[in-house]
Amino acid sequence: MKVTFLGTGTSQGVPIIACDCEICSSSEPKDKRLRSSIMLEHNGKTIVVDSGPDFRTQMLQYKVKELDALLFTHAHRDHMAGLDDIRGFNFRMKRAIDVYCEKRVEAAIRKEFYYAFEEPKYPGVPEMNMHQISLTPFELFGLPIIPIQVWHHKMPVLGFRFNDFVYITDANRIDASEKAKIKGCKVLVLNALRRETHISHFTLDEAIELAKELEVETAYFTHISHQLGLHYEVEQELPSNMHLAYDGMELHF
Repeated sequence: MKVTFLGTGTSQGVPIIACDCEICSSSEPKDKRLRSSIMLEHNGKTIVVDSGPDFRTQMLQYKVKELDALLFTHAHRDHMAGLDDIRGFNFRMKRAIDVYCEKRVEAAIRKEFYYAFEEPKYPGVPEMNMHQISLTPFELFGLPIIPIQVWHHKMPVLGFRFNDFVYITDANRIDASEKAKIKGCKVLVLNALRRETHISHFTLDEAIELAKELEVETAYFTHISHQLGLHYEVEQELPSNMHLAYDGMELHF
């Protein structure tokens, strides 16, 4: 299995206009962060987790030719807004794209992208096959997937365990029963928004402590805001088995 980080950033704390802050003016590619998403390639199939506003840019940037499945963690727009752009894959692959999400997320998709589900179907709308998932483990293309429920303030969000790789974003609390699903993994990807306390995201220190508690071999932090600082400087502060993820980073299992 190959994992590519399509984006490791967030809308939180990002200027909405051009600015000359140290992140925006940095020439280091690792400081350029699109909205958080990953792509998994397994058995010749491609799975993407979340399609945020940067989805089209990410698909073009990483020259993705086929998309076999989309998984959603939750229905916030910074993780869902780019869904309309699957129509390019519909055209290329001559079929609908399989979308996997919880019932509440499907309801949000059907509301936000209502035109994709109306009958008679308008030519060229994005086509998707909806598949509801829960906390019950399932399998895609021979890849076992264990959903993990985490808390984004009071909002339930899904993380996923793919064999020995765990991906969790938009969380600030994980119940003990769900932590048990993470233990024993080789790689944990966890959100670490900034240094200051946040109502719905782990801080860098909280993410570090959780990775230590779960005794994972290696941890990578994602969903990074401008407020956390420059990649190189933050990287120097981290324990030897923990790192900041960056856009374009690849892991192989």
